[in-house]
Amino acid sequence: MNLEKEIHQTAPFISEFHKMAVNILFTASWLDRRHSKNLKPFGLTPQQFNILRILRGQHPKPAGINMLIERMIDKSSNASRLVDRLAGKGLVYKQINEADKRAVDVVITDAGLDVLSKIDADRMVLEKWLHTITEEEAKEINRILDKLRS
Repeated sequence: MNLEKEIHQTAPFISEFHKMAVNILFTASWLDRRHSKNLKPFGLTPQQFNILRILRGQHPKPAGINMLIERMIDKSSNASRLVDRLAGKGLVYKQINEADKRAVDVVITDAGLDVLSKIDADRMVLEKWLHTITEEEAKEINRILDKLRS
């Protein structure tokens, strides 16, 4: 659907660049709502899911909190609090870093890996949201977004 119709805007945008910025923000919010809805049955937020995915990529090596912060999509999230919540659910565990006793290492548990594999089984759901574009169009959008951030 047309952005102006989606947000009930009657006045024209100042420029195509302004419209693009609003469109990117609106679409990111749209994707986030759908992502959140799909994670809800697993008791996870998108930010917790992001931490688990990072830890799965590190597995079996532990990850420090600073490394998690660097790799997170949502940089405004509190990684320490997210890790504490995931530990409370038994999806990760924390251990004192051997080299720096002040630091904490985080490791995904088998239960965390299991939850991710169940979510991965639903992976086609994400692709269903995006079925209106081709893989070639997705590559082009990725190229343009990468260029925008450079």
